Amino acid sequence: MTHSARLANTTPRGEWELYVVTDSPDVADWPAHEFKDSAAIPTLSERIKTLAALGYEPVPGAEWEWQELANGVMDYVELLAALDVRPAGTGDAA
Repeated sequence: MTHSARLANTTPRGEWELYVVTDSPDVADWPAHEFKDSAAIPTLSERIKTLAALGYEPVPGAEWEWQELANGVMDYVELLAALDVRPAGTGDAA
């Protein structure tokens, strides 16, 4: 079973959050991690380690897909990245 991991900087301070969209209809149940006190984009290594800590791994061959969210021209840029993931240990290592 695959899910979508999302990396977003949609907080007013521009901090990053990584979360996994699961089958739960309650967003509060989705595994998540906030990269506090940093506006820098988490590195690939940091994202993979965080996914592992949340119990997920990338699906083999999956790549991060980035998009800029529509916003006012005077507002900070909101970015969203998505990656297909699966529960860790359910197949060959990614």
